[in-house]
Amino acid sequence: MASIVNDPGGRKRILFTAPDGARKAVRLGKVSGKQAQGVKLHIERLLSGKILNQAPPEDTAYWLTQLDDFLYDRLAAVGLVDERESMPLGAFLDEYVRNRDVKASTATACGHTYRNLREYFGTEKPLREIAVRDAEAWRTWMADSGLSKNTVRRRSGIAKQVFSTAVKWGLIPANPFKDLKAAVVAVKEKAYFVTRTEAEKILEQCPDVEWRLLFALSRFGGLRCPSEHLALRWGDIDWQRQRITVHSPKTEHHEGGGTRIIPIFPELRPILLEAFERADDGAEYVVTRYRDTTQNLRTQLTRIIRKAGLEPWAKLFHNLRATRETELAESWPLHVVCSWIGNSRAIAAKHYLQTTDDHYQRAAEGGAKCGAPEAQNEAQQPAAMTSNVPPEGGQYDTQTLGGQDPIDVSLDNSGNCDNLRNDNDLRLLGAVGFEPTKAHANGFTARPLWPLGHTPNPRTKYRPGRRIVCQIMMPRSICLQTPRTRQ
Repeated sequence: MASIVNDPGGRKRILFTAPDGARKAVRLGKVSGKQAQGVKLHIERLLSGKILNQAPPEDTAYWLTQLDDFLYDRLAAVGLVDERESMPLGAFLDEYVRNRDVKASTATACGHTYRNLREYFGTEKPLREIAVRDAEAWRTWMADSGLSKNTVRRRSGIAKQVFSTAVKWGLIPANPFKDLKAAVVAVKEKAYFVTRTEAEKILEQCPDVEWRLLFALSRFGGLRCPSEHLALRWGDIDWQRQRITVHSPKTEHHEGGGTRIIPIFPELRPILLEAFERADDGAEYVVTRYRDTTQNLRTQLTRIIRKAGLEPWAKLFHNLRATRETELAESWPLHVVCSWIGNSRAIAAKHYLQTTDDHYQRAAEGGAKCGAPEAQNEAQQPAAMTSNVPPEGGQYDTQTLGGQDPIDVSLDNSGNCDNLRNDNDLRLLGAVGFEPTKAHANGFTARPLWPLGHTPNPRTKYRPGRRIVCQIMMPRSICLQTPRTRQ
């Protein structure tokens, strides 16, 4: 029914006779013989369906949905298939929204992306006419409109998800938004640590107890505002065990992420008690006055911050959570802190934990010590503690020490070597306790150790009787040296 014809330059075309008797051809371009055979098989099935007035086999129908517009349009030109219908962008977005079951907050967030798509492309733009270059131009248009880098990335990710659904529905052959960057990056310049002094000033300017509670739950409890604040009930507070069960709408779709338990921190308790005393009888929710999700709490908090004589910072509520997690990480293991805040270690390190001015100040004042020297000292001190043990018989040989009294280099219970601090830089030590020294009747001798891999000169001779001295460089540091003096 159909045949493959080889044209010059490696091109191929398939010839067939249409149901009306006309001789027609489908040009494939440069393809392999195996690929041409596969196309020929599907063309023969389509011809049989046309002649018998039957639908094509299932695998051929699926093959048609995966074809690009280049070959599909050529099949449509010879009457083997109907022309593809391209749904307008506006109609597709409406259908997409109707088929989604999401929370109101998610629908609102995604709605901004749908609006941007309609504004740039227009509602009548056919989906098939949106190419990769058009998607990149749309992203650039959003960035030029003043949106932040992460906002552009989030909306690019939503657009990528929308058009992947169009691919699944068979409306377009490929996703033009597939390669757009969508991962949110950490913007360190927007990080701000809200000190306790600043927090106290803001609490003093809050208009009522519920606003103080909103602020305190974010700054000292690490709750997400407003979703976790509005979900908090009085029944979630266990006064006896001093714990709060936090319901998290954002993470409830993750396994075990619907709730988490935090302690009633000392900073939270007095404000919670005040709110509890002023709550109406039978009140269910902790926050009752600001439950309208259309209220802009950020605008109100900005006014309160300015009233406190402070300058509002970027990402108001996020930095409150980040400040609390940074504080808690100073005193508790990170896995405990993450369980209280409700994020992972990776997210905490990337978006929450901050380096504060206090860290720099403490480090400059000697608050941070290197663990390696400390560990080394602890390992060396047990051997040093026995260095003042007299030899067998209970007495030192003062003649062996060159007439010098032995030095007590014992350590006190705290491990300090303060008794080594004196005005003498060089002192002779006893015969026991410091290797590689070796005691002789006429004084100390030492045999220097060769570096690893070094071969000594066989003609080199070492004279016995060289004195070994201890130079006290600093506390906890004792250095044995061999003076280079000729005898």
